[in-house]
Amino acid sequence: MRTILITLILFLLVCIKMEAQPKHEIRATWLTTLGGMDWPRNKATNPQNIQKQQQELCDILDRLKEANFNTVLFQTRLRGDLIYPSSIETFPEALTGKTGRHPGYDVLAFAIEECHKRGMELHAWIVTIPAGNNRQVRLLGKHSVVRKKRKICKQHEGAWFLDPGHPETADYLSGIVKEIVSRYDVDGIHFDYIRYPENAKRFPDRDTFRKYGKGKDLKQWRRDNLTAIVRRLYTDVKTLKPWVKVSSSPVGKFRDTDRYPSLGWNAYETVYQDAQGWLKEGIHDALFPMMYFKDNHFYPFVLDWKENNYGRWVVPGLGIYFLSPREKDWPLEEVSRQVFFTRQMGLSGHAYFRNRFLLDNVKGVLDELKQEFYTSPALVPPMTWQDSIAPSAPTSPSFEPQADGSLKLAWESSTDDSRQPVVYHLYASETWPVDINQAKNLLQTSIRETQQTLSDWQGKRYFAVTAADRFGNESEPLVLNPASDTDIPLLTQSRLLVLPDQEQAQSVIFCNAMGEIISEMPYAKEISLKNLPAGFYFVYVVKEGEKKLVGSVSVF
Repeated sequence: MRTILITLILFLLVCIKMEAQPKHEIRATWLTTLGGMDWPRNKATNPQNIQKQQQELCDILDRLKEANFNTVLFQTRLRGDLIYPSSIETFPEALTGKTGRHPGYDVLAFAIEECHKRGMELHAWIVTIPAGNNRQVRLLGKHSVVRKKRKICKQHEGAWFLDPGHPETADYLSGIVKEIVSRYDVDGIHFDYIRYPENAKRFPDRDTFRKYGKGKDLKQWRRDNLTAIVRRLYTDVKTLKPWVKVSSSPVGKFRDTDRYPSLGWNAYETVYQDAQGWLKEGIHDALFPMMYFKDNHFYPFVLDWKENNYGRWVVPGLGIYFLSPREKDWPLEEVSRQVFFTRQMGLSGHAYFRNRFLLDNVKGVLDELKQEFYTSPALVPPMTWQDSIAPSAPTSPSFEPQADGSLKLAWESSTDDSRQPVVYHLYASETWPVDINQAKNLLQTSIRETQQTLSDWQGKRYFAVTAADRFGNESEPLVLNPASDTDIPLLTQSRLLVLPDQEQAQSVIFCNAMGEIISEMPYAKEISLKNLPAGFYFVYVVKEGEKKLVGSVSVF
């Protein structure tokens, strides 16, 4: 019966016409640095290769921006090593080809700056409990946490892990988190593998349990250990910078549900992650559950996360690597249904594992997202449980068409009660007034300056700008070019243009958004536009040899 029900739901979903896209939606990708799996392919061994490595990352971010992604989960801690200059752990092999070698620049600072240039958030992705396999620990040598903090490490099935039951584990991870948050302008801290490893029943922590268990059940003690670490790290982040988002990626099935069993692999019972409890307690802002499943192993568990989100964000992680013929050879329709279903059910967005499968466009997945699901930009939702007060609206609008056909827009800056800098979202529409609630009217997001010069504004006619604080709260809009007498009326049925009176005018010029002359004709009070292609045009009247802008017109 369950199978029939889920199949019926999916059939109905694919038959429903796509609705308008949401204005607020997290669109994230996991960008893996471990082994250079997603980045970098080029090793930073000299100035030329440093530049190639940086350009490689910029190219990745450009493509994500083009596809209207807004969040990068950037792997910052790999396996007991860190991609930035740290006083706690050393550099990974992936950056230079040699463990411990400085790459010649601050990778994390560079990645943050480049994400912010493109209006995207960067969340520092931290692999939390693993400390490396035997090879990795050997390469790290004296810099390995296994060598420096042996008492908090356990060897389990050929690899090393921090022991969540040892009190000093939380201290050690706290040092890393506070180092990142205090030194870098990250938008989020994202915990991966904040759980016990596979086959956790055999994890060798009986000595720790005897010392610190205090009569608890072993399973519950292990859950409490992880929750205590999460609580500590969440408090660390919010004490330093309350606007930095805290999230993790738990196992995709929380536990057995009434709809469908987890079949032996879930977060709560198998690896002791009480992830829904973290949301309930308010020590997480978001979860990115690793839902790398399909059919009844996906949809019932999506609903379970949605029904138990406690007002926080749940962003299902989709296993697009299974599209690869080398993996499970999923059809593209499987991912399309998952994206559509999660959006229809009102979850907070989507995340994709991994970035290389996304940008390699395996089975056309990137094209599908760009053409069907992410045709407009989207904003990260506001974190209202942390702060709900919007900044002041921008003031002093300036709207100046330039001789080359571009537009120069400017405004005076806004202020926020958090005393932190704000960003600006630019909206544009063919009709007045600009509706800022429509995602299709978002033109640019998270602008950090108070002016923009636009060479391409997609045929839009009216413009507005809002301010947003670090928590995502958005101000009232400032109109940049209100409707006025310079908006030339067009009678669309007859394509008749009525021009203002211009004595001794010689001709009328129609230029496209790039300033290119599309048509020039003798001046007349009424001009037929039947032969003018559909589009947006600036209209100039030539008088005594000088070209004067008299308005703009859209031809349909």
